[in-house]
Amino acid sequence: MAQSNFKAQNKKRQRFVEKNGRCNVQHGNLGGETSRYLSDLFTTLVDLKWRWNLLIFILTYTIAWLVMASMWWVIAYIRGDLNHGHDSSYTPCVANVYNFPSAFLFFIETEATIGYGYRYITEKCPEGIILFLFQSLLGSIVDAFLIGCMFIKMSQPKKRAETLMFSQDAVISLRDGKLCLMFRVGNLRNSHMVSAQIRCKLIKSRQTPEGEFLPLDQCELDVGFGTGADQLFLVSPLTICHEINPKSPFFDLSQRSLMSEQFEIVVILEGIVETTGMTCQARTSYTEDEVLWGHRFLPVMSLEEGFFRVDYSQFHSTFEVPTPPYSVKEHEEKNSLPSPLSYKSSKKYKKNIKPK
Repeated sequence: MAQSNFKAQNKKRQRFVEKNGRCNVQHGNLGGETSRYLSDLFTTLVDLKWRWNLLIFILTYTIAWLVMASMWWVIAYIRGDLNHGHDSSYTPCVANVYNFPSAFLFFIETEATIGYGYRYITEKCPEGIILFLFQSLLGSIVDAFLIGCMFIKMSQPKKRAETLMFSQDAVISLRDGKLCLMFRVGNLRNSHMVSAQIRCKLIKSRQTPEGEFLPLDQCELDVGFGTGADQLFLVSPLTICHEINPKSPFFDLSQRSLMSEQFEIVVILEGIVETTGMTCQARTSYTEDEVLWGHRFLPVMSLEEGFFRVDYSQFHSTFEVPTPPYSVKEHEEKNSLPSPLSYKSSKKYKKNIKPK
């Protein structure tokens, strides 16, 4: 009962990384540093939400069209073309431009290279030729910037990360006679993740011997860097294993101490999307109440006729297995102490040895 109450209390605390991979960090009081966002305007636009991207896209083109159409109208107004709209003997700057709507239509036809042929620039308007060249250059720059921004945003592999699954909980149990922290990853798509690599970070506040408090201190968890186990061939669900040994930050973690700990394990899976060649990153995290002591994942692979079948309905399922409730540190200290029987036998042996 006390354990369930404690876990319910822990669930209310703030996470550093959400289960869906979103980092729960907001930057405030930047002061003059906000100018750095404008110096990298392209990345800033790509990072914006879709609704702001669409708003900027529409506003930029609308304002550019109105400004350029106004410049064509001003030229026609200064030259007096508006007063000779239907005079066949008069040669205007732009033929058949009588008012602002007609100037706007001429600009759209020119910018979109529609070319209906009804409105066109005459050779007796050098200022119109210069404005036409400026319009062409400006239009190319705006198109390249905004369309490139939209293309990069649409081709981002963020949605690909949603088809990479992580188990809802992590487990601690014995594997090959060693106490291990384990979680499961899976790929829902048939397309592979090339050069997939996984990393784990332990997020935990601590205080140094000098008295310095380190909030959200990051510590690396070894998931097979030395053996290459962190390089994944992710065609079927895999169980990632962190061996708890003297080098592990969970060396003194026991079933009892797990109930009073506060930490967060951040998992980062990176790889190259096979179909696009772009780098994709998927993230999740496990808090202490999502680490199950003495559990193991249910098998999800089965051999069918001619192929292997993955049952994702059991992907998050676990079952209890016999697991020592004490930590690896306590286990090693217990094994290092001599037993009473061996102590008595050694004492008796010393008594039988008589000095010469």
